[in-house]
Amino acid sequence: MQPFVLLNPLAIALALKGIEYEYRPVNLIKAGGEQHSENFKNLNPLEKVPALVINGHTLTQSLAIINYLDEEYPQNKLLPVDPLMKAQVNIVANAIACDIQPIQNLVVLQYVGDEKKAEWGKYWITKGFTGLEKLLSTTAGKYCVGDSVTVADLCLVPQVYNANRFKVDMAEFPLISRINQALCQLEAFQISHPDNQPDSPQH
Repeated sequence: MQPFVLLNPLAIALALKGIEYEYRPVNLIKAGGEQHSENFKNLNPLEKVPALVINGHTLTQSLAIINYLDEEYPQNKLLPVDPLMKAQVNIVANAIACDIQPIQNLVVLQYVGDEKKAEWGKYWITKGFTGLEKLLSTTAGKYCVGDSVTVADLCLVPQVYNANRFKVDMAEFPLISRINQALCQLEAFQISHPDNQPDSPQH
């Protein structure tokens, strides 16, 4: 399995909106995980990444931060104005960020153990993608919901990245694969890729 790295929806949002920021990597494995250090716990008592310090405030939880950014920096809106489309975007984003992703997060995999984590991750992503594929068939245009990039897309691409780590057969999910391929052609997604970050194992 590839080294544990993150493709972060927040990094993609910042890139899409053209917001400059200082990147401070947090190694989730070194010395038991730097997210458990006292310095980081002062930023986020939940000991999770990401954390964003902005306008004198410290914000955590990717979806909450992206919602804030969408209000404060309205360029390249990531949530539609139309109430129904906005609900659809939030349904897809939460299906990924709240239902699929946490089950194969690092803290869960550490508890499951090295012998079972590959099987565990593959099983739960496959199960989640089975439902997501059907859901997207009711909402997708070029991207997850219609033809504009939304927060749902910011959640999808990192989860497909994880699916590839766990050797999920993406041929079973042609719609997810097609949307992911289209998104990965966009510059903001390319520059936010883990291999392009200062703390990438590829460097």
